Amino acid sequence: MSINKKVISILGSTGSIGTQTLDVVRKNPEMFKIEGISTNKNIELLSEQIHEFKPSIVTIFNEETYKDFLNKKEDFGYDFEVHTGLDGLVKISSSKTIDTLITAVVGMIGLVPTIQAIKNSTTIALANKETLVTAGKIVMSEAKKHNASIIPVDSEHSAIFQCLNGENGNKIDKILLTASGGPFRGKKRAELENVSKNDALKHPNWTMGQKITIDSSTLMNKGLEVIEAKWLFDVDADDIIVHVHPQSIIHSMVQFQDSTVMAQLGCPDMRVPIQYALTYPKRIESSFERLDLFEIASLTFEKADMEIFPCLKLAYDSLKHGGTDCTVLNAANEILVQMFLNDEIGFYDIPKYIKLAIDKHQFIEDPSLEDILNTDKWTRDFIKKTLK
Repeated sequence: MSINKKVISILGSTGSIGTQTLDVVRKNPEMFKIEGISTNKNIELLSEQIHEFKPSIVTIFNEETYKDFLNKKEDFGYDFEVHTGLDGLVKISSSKTIDTLITAVVGMIGLVPTIQAIKNSTTIALANKETLVTAGKIVMSEAKKHNASIIPVDSEHSAIFQCLNGENGNKIDKILLTASGGPFRGKKRAELENVSKNDALKHPNWTMGQKITIDSSTLMNKGLEVIEAKWLFDVDADDIIVHVHPQSIIHSMVQFQDSTVMAQLGCPDMRVPIQYALTYPKRIESSFERLDLFEIASLTFEKADMEIFPCLKLAYDSLKHGGTDCTVLNAANEILVQMFLNDEIGFYDIPKYIKLAIDKHQFIEDPSLEDILNTDKWTRDFIKKTLK
């Protein structure tokens, strides 16, 4: 192995971000080596990735799928570690030989492995919103303590990160966070009362996993990004302004104290911020689509309607109130989105029961990691019991 290669592990290698990360690696084999990969239960795609990238450690989160996989391990022709569950994700993230950990798993399960990697001073390419949403104060404190870099992969936060490069601490006045508006932009509340999951999964601009696509339809995705931006860039909630921008060309903007606004633009392609996170501070050549502003012709912006999309307001309110509110917001949303995908609840049941869980939970103003994990568990149990 060349000592010049950057060693990478991916939590969630079979998901949307994970597969696009491997596409970047595939196109630059002289620059990167894959050490660890993981999946929940998609062992067919995982097996293809093992054959191609020859990782030394693999985790299959689902225990039954893990047991089935063990019977086929010898077919790969070389020896590698195989683990399961949360402990398996931690096994990958705790390796001291990796340079960068891509956290691309969906949900709260990314928190503990990410903190473990931070304690090893590993660079985190963060694509798991929930890590900062649920425990932003703790995560950023640990990153500072262990001198671990956190480079955002979300297109919006990557845009902000890029706009801040070279600014040498110049104070942010406002973050202008862009949102596509999702599949229901411009709809009235009455039109959304009975929408189906198939309607909600038709995102106009981005190809993403089901959970994040539903979050985009409710604007909860943008709410989670508001919370994430607060912790990444140390700004107040009132200084993060959501701009609905249906063309998805401006990925976000930063307004500075002197009134200057800097923006990062590009065609909608998640491989661009992924590649930047892997190569930072350098930019390398790519074959990604180039932006043609003559073809785009116009860029438009609208205010986000928090009455039609109450999930966004719930996120702002939770961030301002602080404590364990954001943990409840995230946990309730995860469960409710899955129930919506299972056709068990309606579209507006998602914000309804998120608010109920926030109102009913035992609020902790300055939670420890244990408090956050306990609050997360309570919330999931509460939602399941309430809607059984």
